[in-house]
Order: sequence, then C-alpha cells, then structure tokens
Amino acid sequence: MAISNYKVEPLFAEPYFRADISHAISEEQRDFIKNLKMIVNRTNLISENLYIFDEPELESIKTAVQEALDIYATEVMGITQTLFVTQSWSLINHPNVGMHGHSHSNSLVSGSLYFCEMPTPTASMVFDKHKAYQQLELNPEKDKQNIYNTPLNIVTPRANEIILFSSGLQHFVEPNGSSEPRYSIAFNSFIKGKLGSYRDVSELTLR
Repeated sequence: MAISNYKVEPLFAEPYFRADISHAISEEQRDFIKNLKMIVNRTNLISENLYIFDEPELESIKTAVQEALDIYATEVMGITQTLFVTQSWSLINHPNVGMHGHSHSNSLVSGSLYFCEMPTPTASMVFDKHKAYQQLELNPEKDKQNIYNTPLNIVTPRANEIILFSSGLQHFVEPNGSSEPRYSIAFNSFIKGKLGSYRDVSELTLR
C-alpha cells in the first residue's frame, strides 16, 4: 500500500530581521559615512575605523540600531539579556566587486545597514546553509527546492534598512552589477547580563 497522506513540519527555523530606520538617518550622516577613510579589504573597501558607531556624528543611527537589537533580543530570541554593538564598520563595493563568503567570529548577532539608495541592479546577500566542509553533496533538484532543503537563501536589501542575522551564518554578497558604488555598514553584537543560575552554580555575569 502506497503512502498517500504525510506531513513535513519544521523542527527549527533560522530567523533574520529587517526594519526601516530612515527616521534616524540624515543626509549629513550619509555624507559623513561615505567620506570615512577606507582601506583595502581583499576585493572591496573597509573603513579604517572599525568602531564607527562611536562617532558622535552617528549617534541617532547608533540609537536606532540598538532599538533594533533590543527588539531582536526580546521578540526573536526571547531573552532577558541585552544585545549591544561590539564593532561597526563601513564597506564599499565598487562595480563588479562582491564580498567573499564568511561568518562573524566572537559575535552572536550581526547586522548590515544600507544607509543610502542601493544601486540598480541591487547586489543581494546570499546565506549559505553549509557552515563547514561537507563530505556529501546532496543538493535538491531546482523544482524540488523548499525551505527545508534549499542550500542558499537570498536577501535583497533596500535603502535605509537594517538586517539582523545570526553571526554564525555563512554568507556572501553578490558582485555589484551596477556602475555605481554599493555602500553599507556592518556590525557585530554580543550580550551583557546574567546567564545561568545562582542556585545551580552556573551563574555568569557579563558586563
């Protein structure tokens, strides 16, 4: 007798978060970020300053990013601890330049901020399900791909949008197919607060 009635249901899901923070970004701030001193970072450019949210000119952006992290911590992760930005930096991808595949070390939640208009066509972020070397390659047929088996997920950013995701996710950025530079900000975050239990002698306070 053939199986005719079955269910496929998720056990775990990997979230990402996106929100518009245009209210916190001014033209003066856009110009300030675009004029930061940049250095070569493999193929693209990265700001020499890797703590740009500490710049007083970016105070309103830093506040909006913290608000997004607060929402992510309470509503997505469901935790009482606080996420806070550790490092933050700007990036420029010139025409035909993308970003190599990578994940973020010493961070729990990472983010990208697209503080100005995106060039057309917009180069997307691509998230790769594989985190390390795989001994078996069992990629699904294209017409059979779904949320359970797809090896890649593509996120196309929009202007003034913040995107948050787990720092352990492998991801890369498509080559910039436009004739204009692609600007963005990236950042990492960690937690502070109490972990564990005093009575179970597992308490740890992170400040």
